[in-house]
Amino acid sequence: MVRPAPHLPVLVQAAGAHTRTRFLEFFANRNTRRAYAQATREFLAWCEHAGVASIADVKPLHVAAYIEQLGRERSAPTVKQRLAAIRHLFDWLVTGQVMPVNPASSVRGPSHSVKRGKRLLMCAAIALARYCRLPTTQMSPARSRSRSSANRQSS
Repeated sequence: MVRPAPHLPVLVQAAGAHTRTRFLEFFANRNTRRAYAQATREFLAWCEHAGVASIADVKPLHVAAYIEQLGRERSAPTVKQRLAAIRHLFDWLVTGQVMPVNPASSVRGPSHSVKRGKRLLMCAAIALARYCRLPTTQMSPARSRSRSSANRQSS
């Protein structure tokens, strides 16, 4: 019998060999491992502290409670990133037939929108001035035909 790696979360170890293998495969990609390992480790530690016995026992209520608590402690983009990591982990486990459904799929994260972008928007006056400077005499034949047919239909 192969002993589970001691660094695996208790919830994953308790779920069985197939779950342990699938969990480790999720982190095989170096970029995924870096981005999601910490987020999933913290979530599973929170679940263990909350009394969840196995990763297979995680319910949407657990994920929602964790995200709500995290929202009081961290910024909205951080919470959204953590929720994405949890969703991807459970998607991977569902695909590997470790779990029947993804408990994180129905949990909504905080709303966050960037108020200021890199591109400046034109004010209405500048847009109108640029529009008025567009040449109208050099229309393509197809464009002028469509305009003349539109004028005929409206009459």
